[in-house]
Amino acid sequence: MTVKSERITILGSPSFKAYLNREAKKEGVSISELVRSRCQNKVTNEDEQLLLELIKEVKLSTASAKRSLNKGINDAQSILKELRKT
Repeated sequence: MTVKSERITILGSPSFKAYLNREAKKEGVSISELVRSRCQNKVTNEDEQLLLELIKEVKLSTASAKRSLNKGINDAQSILKELRKT
């Protein structure tokens, strides 16, 4: 299989280049691979909005689950306390 590639040159500020270097290093890839992956897997505003809504829903569900678990633990402790009295 032949890989077709073309060189793409872009101009950016030194701080932008430093940012690209940091991001690429974090992900363990070259700057070229970083740019390719981020551009090809671009998240749309629609996707971002859906993700934010899902995060909000998970936070609410987690808080509700914690309250339920705490109530269950408190109820169990109350019953055990009563059983120990007798």
